Amino acid sequence: MSDADTTVRLDLNNPVFQRDLFDLQKTERHAALDTLAKLRRLAWQQVYRDKGLHWEKIVSVKPPLGVAALYSLRITQSRRAVAYRDGEFIRLLSIPPDHDTTYDKK
Repeated sequence: MSDADTTVRLDLNNPVFQRDLFDLQKTERHAALDTLAKLRRLAWQQVYRDKGLHWEKIVSVKPPLGVAALYSLRITQSRRAVAYRDGEFIRLLSIPPDHDTTYDKK
C-alpha cells in the first residue's frame, strides 16, 4: 500500500502528550481533539501536503534512538505537537507550551 492510500493511525499513549493535552484550556483542548479527528481521516500524503497541519521536520533536535526524525504539526491555532512517523502510526510525543520549546530553542 502506498502513502497515498495508507490512512494515518494515531498513537496517543505517550504520558507526556496525554498530560499536555489534558492541561490545555478547554477551547484549545477541543481544537486539538478536532485536529486529531482530522488526522484519523487523512492518508499520509494528505498529512504531508495539508497547509493547516504544516507538518515539518525538526532539525534542531536529535531524535531518540530508533526514530529517524521528529516532526512538528499544528494541533491548535497557537500550539504545535511533536511527533514521529512509525509505519502507519503517528506517535504523538508532546504539545510544548510555545514555538521555541517545540524546536528546543530555549
